[in-house]
Amino acid sequence: MRLINTSSFKLRSFDGNDVPPPYAILSHTWGPDEISFEQRDRLLRSKDPGFVISSKGAMKIALFCETAKAAGFQWAWADTCSIDKSSSAELSEAINSMYEWYEQAVVCYVYLEDFSGSRNTLSIEGSRCRWFGRGWTLQELVASANVVFYNSNWQDIGTKRSLAPILSDITGIDRSLLLGDKALTDYSVAQTMRWASGWQTTRIEDRAYSLLGMFGINMPLLYGEDARAFLRLQEEILRHNTDMSILAW
Repeated sequence: MRLINTSSFKLRSFDGNDVPPPYAILSHTWGPDEISFEQRDRLLRSKDPGFVISSKGAMKIALFCETAKAAGFQWAWADTCSIDKSSSAELSEAINSMYEWYEQAVVCYVYLEDFSGSRNTLSIEGSRCRWFGRGWTLQELVASANVVFYNSNWQDIGTKRSLAPILSDITGIDRSLLLGDKALTDYSVAQTMRWASGWQTTRIEDRAYSLLGMFGINMPLLYGEDARAFLRLQEEILRHNTDMSILAW
């Protein structure tokens, strides 16, 4: 995996036996001007004296790194600029490893870009946030044990544990799972599928690919296969799991 230094914004790869150091990880929804791996120099230039960040995507990563640094983290990870998406091999490896990366992060910062309120208004306005409905963020919420939510102004509005009742109401996910009292493996395949059914992705294939880690499945990505991706996921689940509840889902 490739981590961002929270002080310099430079990227460093940790591969093979090179165990990654403690890191913070970002969970967010994508906008039109995100900083990609190819555009990472735009992020580095933000360290130049007098440079003004004009891109919302670059500002998001910069503030994410500042927040992580203030919490004592030297390293951070964000999907926008930590993955070279021009490499199909790297993208496939990253997507198949995504659940594990969120699970291993010391903390996950959820950035609600379209929510400026507080914990008190999250129960009322939260269901309208894009984050609560994007397929990729479901696994990020479930995989990460320590999750802190931030509003659009990067103000702390609570943790997964403190917000569990509200999060459960918005997502339908069992409160015991959000609190860490139960593990994902304590639930049937059908139940997990029901939770995932309300979360959407831009590409049809990603509805399946975003669930790989939740079911412990590793499979090649074949963008262009459309709904066939979900059929392949179901076939892999049946091959690796004795729980037949998926047949009734």
